[in-house]
Amino acid sequence: MRQVIKALRSGNPKALFASFLYFDTGFSIWLLLGALAPFIVQELNLSPAQKGFMVAVPVLSAAVFRLNFGHMYQSIDGKRIALMGIILSGIPSLFALLFPQLLSNYTVLLLLGVILGLGGASFAVALPMAGSNYPREVQGLVLGLAAAGNIGAVLDGILFPPLAKVFGWKETMAMAGILLIITFFVVFLWAKDKGEKEGSPYHALGLFFATQLFLLILIPGLYNGWFGIKGKEALLLLPLIGSSFVFAFLPNKYRKVLLERDTWLMILIYSITFGGFVGMSSYVSLYLIDQYAFSKLSAGALMSLFAFTGAFIRPFGGYIADRISGVRALLFILAGISGVYMLLSLLSLPPFLGILALLVIFAFFGLGNGATFQLVPQRWPKARGIMAGLIGAAGGFGGFYLPTVLGMVKEATGSYSAGFFLFSMIALTALALLKLVHSQWMEWAYVRYDYEKDMLTGIAPNGRIAMELVYKGD
Repeated sequence: MRQVIKALRSGNPKALFASFLYFDTGFSIWLLLGALAPFIVQELNLSPAQKGFMVAVPVLSAAVFRLNFGHMYQSIDGKRIALMGIILSGIPSLFALLFPQLLSNYTVLLLLGVILGLGGASFAVALPMAGSNYPREVQGLVLGLAAAGNIGAVLDGILFPPLAKVFGWKETMAMAGILLIITFFVVFLWAKDKGEKEGSPYHALGLFFATQLFLLILIPGLYNGWFGIKGKEALLLLPLIGSSFVFAFLPNKYRKVLLERDTWLMILIYSITFGGFVGMSSYVSLYLIDQYAFSKLSAGALMSLFAFTGAFIRPFGGYIADRISGVRALLFILAGISGVYMLLSLLSLPPFLGILALLVIFAFFGLGNGATFQLVPQRWPKARGIMAGLIGAAGGFGGFYLPTVLGMVKEATGSYSAGFFLFSMIALTALALLKLVHSQWMEWAYVRYDYEKDMLTGIAPNGRIAMELVYKGD
């Protein structure tokens, strides 16, 4: 504990808290439709596929917007991006307050889901902004603490369902805006970004607003068949279409990271860890109701328990990665995720064991999220903003596919087994690929500061190595 306190004092704790709260509130608003889904489904009488798609839309839009936010962070002060994101995230709450009668339209919910995704995009700014206030040797812990804003999903489970039962789900959507008002003032007063900026901010801002308009047309358009393509295939193409739009207009120097093998492997891993966390957080209430006939409030309470577990343990994932490297940690974490998915696929677990299995996999998700992002500033120290956006987007895409595929599989087969089996195989594939590059990644992945020798040290395949520090003059 003393080491943790010392690490926190080595930077700006107020700025770290502001980043945490920004991500925490954004995460809570982001998954609002997932928390209210049991009430919405009952009123609108949605099919399993419609349920899955509704809760997946905010996850998808957040993934795409993370690319925008990461791009903007390279040239715009993170505090300004955060304040803008908070204001825009409040639009659904304001809409629910002014036009509650329109919320009974499924297409309107999809449109609001696009805007709710801006809350999840906060990840691409909150983490690098928090990390910019601290030295390199404590990045795993600091980024883990900032990203523990995942705990915002706990509010979705314990606060919003009871409010929806008493006041109604439309009124609850309006009341959620109070959280954003509080966060706005904290970020305004305490947030600080010390990250290096380069390039013109106008291109990044223009692309962001163009992407927002594009998604507001694309998502309901594909669902309703406005473009001549409709059905499950059209919905599964959404992440590819959305991300391609953003990438087409990014500066070439940022697109070059896609030519790196390490980028794609990191994308795959984070789509499993964070994608699993956010995807299951948004869908687990519906899963528990379908699988075990839990009540809406009980399912919401369990959703909070799972989300709290994954969020609370995330900083420990970063802390462990600081000690043994994120590479080593992820080997065990991916094995655990694959194993639990396989268990859910092959066995019809009774309620107690089913809940225990979900609790375990959420713990692995949290550890994996912390371990993965400990590696990002080590591998891409000069492009942490764009990489946070890119890899964070991959996590969002994983979070989109999980509920979408589970909903489709349930509707087609009457069971979730095939879906869980598929995700188990994906995690196992990532584990095998990570094992192949283990030795190469360890050359840069384990970096610590040796206070006695005043230098950075690391571990290579042949043992301990010392890495020269280059200081810039005043």
